[in-house]
Amino acid sequence: MALVTMVTMLALLEFMYFGGKVGAARGKYGVSAPATTGNEHFERAYRIHYNTLEQLIVFLPSLWAFAFYIHDLAAAALGVIFLVGRMLYSIAYTKEPGTRTVGMMMSFIPTVILLLGAFFGAAWRYFF
Repeated sequence: MALVTMVTMLALLEFMYFGGKVGAARGKYGVSAPATTGNEHFERAYRIHYNTLEQLIVFLPSLWAFAFYIHDLAAAALGVIFLVGRMLYSIAYTKEPGTRTVGMMMSFIPTVILLLGAFFGAAWRYFF
């Protein structure tokens, strides 16, 4: 489970990094809090951070449940794919939001696998 813990901490560090990018964009583009609009480049940084938060809500519990019911190494490997996907998403969305699909899918598909795997693993353990 140490690898799953490491992936979890990396996901949180990545989220904090994206949050730092939002703060930097506020200063660079003059978007004072609490505003969340006002400059396209700031809004991109904000959406990357917020979308990652939306993904983490499903990803993290699914990661841990999958590790518990299925396999921790497989969970960690899927988690690394998620992390790389979020970074690719961030890079693409920053440059041109329309090119974010690869990064989005690299984080969405592992999350779905983790979620469904955890659900069916728990159901299997409960019923059998």
